[in-house]
Amino acid sequence: MFQQKTKTHMRNFIIFSVVLVLMSFTVFAAGKETAASPSNMYATFWALVPPIVAIILALITKEVFSSLFVGIVTGCLFYTNFNVGEAFLVMVSDTTKGGILANISDPGKGGILIFLVVLGVLVALMNKAGGSAAYGRWASQRIKTRKGALLSTFVLGVLVFVDDYFNCLTVGSVMRPVTDTHQVSRAKLAYIIDATAAPICIIAPISSWAAAVSGVVEGGNGLELFIRSIPYNFYALLTIVAMLTLTILNFDFGPMRRHEINAQEHNDLFTTDARPFENAEETGVVGNGGVIDLILPVIILIICCVVGMVYTGGFFSGTPFIEAFAGCDAARSLALGSVAALIFTFLIYIPRRVLRFSDFMDCLAEGFRAMVPAILILTFAWTLSGVTGLLGANVFVANLLAETEGILNFLLPVIVFCIAVFLAFSTGTSWGTFGILLPIVVPIMEPGSELMVITVAATLAGAVAGDHCSPISDTTIMASTGAQCDHINHVSTQLPYALMVAFVSAANYILTAFVQNWLINLPIAIASMILTILLVKKFYQSKTNA
Repeated sequence: MFQQKTKTHMRNFIIFSVVLVLMSFTVFAAGKETAASPSNMYATFWALVPPIVAIILALITKEVFSSLFVGIVTGCLFYTNFNVGEAFLVMVSDTTKGGILANISDPGKGGILIFLVVLGVLVALMNKAGGSAAYGRWASQRIKTRKGALLSTFVLGVLVFVDDYFNCLTVGSVMRPVTDTHQVSRAKLAYIIDATAAPICIIAPISSWAAAVSGVVEGGNGLELFIRSIPYNFYALLTIVAMLTLTILNFDFGPMRRHEINAQEHNDLFTTDARPFENAEETGVVGNGGVIDLILPVIILIICCVVGMVYTGGFFSGTPFIEAFAGCDAARSLALGSVAALIFTFLIYIPRRVLRFSDFMDCLAEGFRAMVPAILILTFAWTLSGVTGLLGANVFVANLLAETEGILNFLLPVIVFCIAVFLAFSTGTSWGTFGILLPIVVPIMEPGSELMVITVAATLAGAVAGDHCSPISDTTIMASTGAQCDHINHVSTQLPYALMVAFVSAANYILTAFVQNWLINLPIAIASMILTILLVKKFYQSKTNA
């Protein structure tokens, strides 16, 4: 084991050394060039190289922090035309949106960080008060099988549809004790959480995602267009179909199969040596809480977040509810809602003496510490995305898309889908992807036409698909955190599932452009997804019997 770890560290060291040497040669080759921005690489394919470097390094070395950092450094050097001093200032300062300080001080991103910390505190409180343990005992008496535990996790994920961050962390904290009892690997739990986060939010008319989509569509009713696109959002819908089919068939493939077999046969929920959250629950229960002390804070959190959304959308100032929800500030809403929920939790726990005041205060630090890895990864991922934006990656992709305008219309949905997948995978943001592409897609289509609706749906579907595949995606990071699963394990086990659904979705977008009737297209898409899984299952069985 020691020799294996030594070889792994040596391999990682060699790979990073090679990358740094190459970067050094590039800097020296640039000489004393100090050209000001925009970069000479602006709006070229080179704009996508920094995130690609980070993704490749993360998958090879299994080191997320250092891989993201190398990607950021590469992007800053590209942006400043290899001026090392300027690159350092761009990376650290708040003078550009690509800097680390700029991302931390951004109100929207700051709201997400506050939400993460408060949610970590709430999870620590529910654990220490005994609410999570009580729920685990209650659920274990009623959920008798692994399949029941997986389906229960899915149902809870569907019910918590307001926001994907909220979904990931809430579902993970509530269902982790149940899935652990039934030997469900953390990788499988992370997959289910991720499959019911963005895919559910992107087809829920009342969600932060619907609000974001409505906000970037100009010249029409964005919410109405969003609702019309739901039956054509094949990746989101087929992800749900695939997850349910795999659960019912009790079948897994790819790296996930090894994780699940190891969990069931050896009761090892992590499989690999990377298990950063293995001892996260060992803080001890000091309270006398029951199931209500887990359920009630979660319900209060949901209510407070929804109220926060309509508040920031102007509902209490006379704006209609739907318009207020569509126009809300999601990050600010989640921050307000989570802080309000924490105050209510204090009023629930302390007067009833579920926790002592000192124990409640201890959970503030415990919750923050638990979220430090996620906060660091998110900060690096946001910075990398910001640097990629400074390099004009969005302009490069927009130009590619504009060139497809003259292509036959029936190819446009699948082309847009593939471009969205690539952009979301490279940048790690689905919101940024449809924020870039929708203002381009909508004006070139006939207003109100069914093909426009299909193409908008393909844009949203591709954004979620690329986001699911990307190791630098914030939603993927949140799913890993919620399941307390090693991030690279989650990415590597989910990737084959996400690619399978993406390929089936792409094939159906070609057919849909011809038929343009969701009553026909959606059943065909669902049937093709189930058939694909059955074929994969048959292949595995024949391979096992051979």
